[in-house]
Amino acid sequence: MPRKKGLRKVMVIGSGPIIIGQAAEFDYAGTQACRALKEEGLEVVLVNSNPATIMTDANIADRVYIEPLTPEFVASIIKKEKPDGLLPTLGGQVGLNIALKLAQSGVIDEEEVELLGTPLSSIQKAEDREMFKSMMEEIEEPVPESTIVSTVEDAVAFAHQLGYPVIVRPAYTLGGTGGGVAHNARELAEITARGLKYSIIKQALIEKSVAGWKEIEYEVIRDAKDNCLTICSMENIDPVGIHTGDSIVVAPAQTLTDREYQMLRTASLKIIRALGIEGGCNIQFALDPKSFQYYVIEVNPRVSRSSALASKATGYPIAKVASKIAIGLTLDEIENAVTRKTYACFEPTIDYVVLKIPRWPFDKFSLADRLLGTQMKATGEVMSIERSFEAALLKAIRSLELGLTGLIVDAYREFDDNQLKQKMKEADDERLFVLAEGFRRGFSLNEIAALTKIDRFFLTKIRNIVALEKELKERELTPAILKKAKETGFGDGDIGKLTGFTENEIRTMRKAHGISPVYKMVDTCAGEFEAVTPYYYSSYEKENEALPDDGRKIVVLGAGPIRIGQGIEFDYCSVHSVWALKEEGIQSIIINNNP
Repeated sequence: MPRKKGLRKVMVIGSGPIIIGQAAEFDYAGTQACRALKEEGLEVVLVNSNPATIMTDANIADRVYIEPLTPEFVASIIKKEKPDGLLPTLGGQVGLNIALKLAQSGVIDEEEVELLGTPLSSIQKAEDREMFKSMMEEIEEPVPESTIVSTVEDAVAFAHQLGYPVIVRPAYTLGGTGGGVAHNARELAEITARGLKYSIIKQALIEKSVAGWKEIEYEVIRDAKDNCLTICSMENIDPVGIHTGDSIVVAPAQTLTDREYQMLRTASLKIIRALGIEGGCNIQFALDPKSFQYYVIEVNPRVSRSSALASKATGYPIAKVASKIAIGLTLDEIENAVTRKTYACFEPTIDYVVLKIPRWPFDKFSLADRLLGTQMKATGEVMSIERSFEAALLKAIRSLELGLTGLIVDAYREFDDNQLKQKMKEADDERLFVLAEGFRRGFSLNEIAALTKIDRFFLTKIRNIVALEKELKERELTPAILKKAKETGFGDGDIGKLTGFTENEIRTMRKAHGISPVYKMVDTCAGEFEAVTPYYYSSYEKENEALPDDGRKIVVLGAGPIRIGQGIEFDYCSVHSVWALKEEGIQSIIINNNP
């Protein structure tokens, strides 16, 4: 179907300043949206309050307003610009909240502005905890036993009947803001009071805790003709109880049986259809590891951190496709920019492992509480792509820029066994390295699984890395062992430390035996079609899929994960560098690890 009639000018709402739970992924989404709309011949007006963003550049939108992201300011710009449509789903929670308030105040109707993408009623059903619970019950999708409260007293009374622990989830918030897990009435009163303060409708969900279950996410997209598909599944390595933004996440999901995968996929498609979402949507499930029972935890009716990860993991540009759906195009009409042969109705195929590790600010705030829960603490994240889980994990650890090269952290060697077990029980930013130390001391797989509730599959992978550490320490370094270590993801420096060689000696030895990385392609289709604009990841395999030509080239090094003191402004600089090189006829090669 053609784009919507009468649509000439569209306003896009940005996400504002970088805060916990809302970082560069929304600039990425907003930039894609503006460019996608301009591709279709539309005039684009952008409102954002963060000047250090790519989307606020003069060549991204036709007109840019750097103003406070409040309903009052956005309303005044709407009255001045008279847009035909408003696209709020690319600006994270900020955009949704502003759209809701503009609709409630009558501005949307008075100015005859069409709300593009997901309808307001769908946003309300997904974000309002009471409406969401009713909708899930109506379509017979299970949700944890819960109640909606607007006072602390109601929360405490319900928890007294249900029993502790309970989870507090405020409505219309981002990154778990104001929420948490309460183990007693005192904690519940404190968390609920905070959550109600942050909720724009002064509402919170008090629900039965399913901490320890698997947390699975599906990224789903749907158009106005009810065509929908799953972009990819993602699995949180940490069990339910840790905010997904603070959890190590792997794509595709690794531990699901085919029955479990299809069951949750079917539920995802059912939910996005029932909510009437037009565009991208992230759905989070809790899955009992001992049965086929699951609960729907949350639905984000917009692009999110997970959307950015899913986009980079698969090569499928979710924000771009969602923007074109918002103006009336359908999935079978939107071209795949990577292959230029297929369309957005093709589900992406992944023949590699993608891993995300959060980047926490505890190197700057060493006295802060490091325990992780349902309220996000990470400022950014890194992504690695590899052919195995072990290699992806080690590559991601090196990407964090914390001086870590692998799973060896000397500080934990000083812990006695009881201290180590206690540390394993506590979910914090250091637990991954504590698990490795436990395996070095001979802790059993079952013992560590019982302490952490982490799936044995992931624990086995950590144990594999520790076993290879031991092999490198105890055996002579042969070309075969060196090749095995590189394929598993070990850096030259780590191999050197374990074998008594220097990093340069390992590199020289490796090159002498022809052990070098090749570059594999992310092309959305696992090589089924020729890719025109793919991107690449390194791996110690045989076939090299990167075929450079003889043109002039310059490498631009990206800034890595967002952390305190280094935000999105460095992305802005990198992108401008690429544009400048392109103008001079020079090919640019960008290297980065931030999805």
